[in-house]
Amino acid sequence: MTSQADSRSGAATDVAAGPLTTTYQVSGMTCGHCEGAVSEEISAIDGVTSVQAVAATGRVTVVSSAALDDEAVRAAVDEAGYELTGRL
Repeated sequence: MTSQADSRSGAATDVAAGPLTTTYQVSGMTCGHCEGAVSEEISAIDGVTSVQAVAATGRVTVVSSAALDDEAVRAAVDEAGYELTGRL
């Protein structure tokens, strides 16, 4: 039984296949231009495959091939002129 737990735990740390979806809260977006600016900056991060920003809710949904560094996302949002307030 211990070997099964060990193999499961090893497999969990090695899993890197499949897309990962993360949703962030961004303040300051008010229009389509804002959505585009945020999407463009986040899309430039390595591993990002799609970005959907919605100004009305402030939500930005990012699909990536691997987990993203929150500081890289924060820097991209800052570069676009907005503020990342957290992860949802």
